Amino acid sequence: MIHDFLNDDRFKGIEKFDQKIWLASPTMHGDEQYWVDEAIRTNWVSTVGANIDTVEKEIADYLGCGYAVGLSCGTAALHLATKLAGEKLYGQAKPNQGTLQGYKVFCSDMTFDASINPVAYEDGEAVFIDTEPDTWNMDPAALKKAFEIYPDVRLVVVAHLYGTPGKMEEIIDICRRHDALIVEDAAESLGAKCRIKGEWVETGTLGDYNAISFNGNKIITGSSGGLFLTNSKEDADKVRKWSTQSREAAPWYQHEEIGYNYRMSNIIAGVVRGQIPYLDEHIQQKKAIYERYKEGLADLPVSMNPIDFENSTPNYWLSCLLIDENAMAGHIRGEQEELWLHENGKSSPGEILAAISAFGAEGRPIWKPMHMQPLYRTNPFVTASGNGRGRTNAYISGTFEDVGADIFRRGLCLPSDNKMTEEQQDRIIEIIHRCFL
Repeated sequence: MIHDFLNDDRFKGIEKFDQKIWLASPTMHGDEQYWVDEAIRTNWVSTVGANIDTVEKEIADYLGCGYAVGLSCGTAALHLATKLAGEKLYGQAKPNQGTLQGYKVFCSDMTFDASINPVAYEDGEAVFIDTEPDTWNMDPAALKKAFEIYPDVRLVVVAHLYGTPGKMEEIIDICRRHDALIVEDAAESLGAKCRIKGEWVETGTLGDYNAISFNGNKIITGSSGGLFLTNSKEDADKVRKWSTQSREAAPWYQHEEIGYNYRMSNIIAGVVRGQIPYLDEHIQQKKAIYERYKEGLADLPVSMNPIDFENSTPNYWLSCLLIDENAMAGHIRGEQEELWLHENGKSSPGEILAAISAFGAEGRPIWKPMHMQPLYRTNPFVTASGNGRGRTNAYISGTFEDVGADIFRRGLCLPSDNKMTEEQQDRIIEIIHRCFL
């Protein structure tokens, strides 16, 4: 829907931003250039070098993790974590087959598809587990129900949404009772912590195999890059081998298993190396943004993305908004387009995103749940009450709760760039207020 917000009387007196306010853009400090130049000066520009070694060691030390393997992106880390889990569970696959062929895998439903696609890469079938409203992450009650329906499943892929950890103590306990391994997608949550058995533990160390991302919009960045994290030297060595085309120790190119060109570049690692000292500073800046939104929007019929402060500490990567049901104006989405209507005293994600965009700020819809994606529409989906597919009925009245779909319908991601000034954020807050006039 096209609407002229700049000439709408509701927004009179608000000026357009001189420069675009991004959702979350890289924040450089200068140290990055030094280490990149050092790599070039010493001619270590390939997939070995001091920058890679340092990044692996410093992040592993920060997280309290035994080993880290630098890879080209977070998706590569997730793929090799998933492949490794499949091989540990079901044995080495043939070169033309994935390690999960013929097996189901329980997966977070509300996440980016990079969490899920590695299951398909390895020929497995993702079973999507519904979201809980307390942290917007995998629902332990739905996971329990999934094990009742599919008791033979042995692998669970868990993501932490927008830097807020899920209910990992419960999820870990459920998985251990069913002898299931965990792949932890901590791509968005570097620096966040969970309380496990009374102890604070970093995300990125909570699964059997773990992954983080240094994508351009993450809390710290290399422009790309990621890490596979583990406490097993054997697993780290295997992933390091796979990521360099699985070359054997021979003077010629010898290969006994499938490999990938997934190793991190020493130049990319130089950018990450320069970012690491600023991780805690970035988290504090993101926290201030979240708290300013929460205070500035407190008088509206909305809430912020929820956090279980008793059992987790987020990294506040993205601040999000959820509109109260009774304040939702008309709003409908197709596969690629949406329509919204303004109603006095109400608003919708479509209207708010269009309004802030008109003034030069970037927001984004909440991740569309995986069970709603055309790609995975035929995959199983489990809620706390059981099977989530085929629950509607033309002859029997009743309701069916799909938590993830509801959050997607009523939620949006707010501009969360840590270079945004207080004045700029206050202007965004004012624009949101006027959407409800």
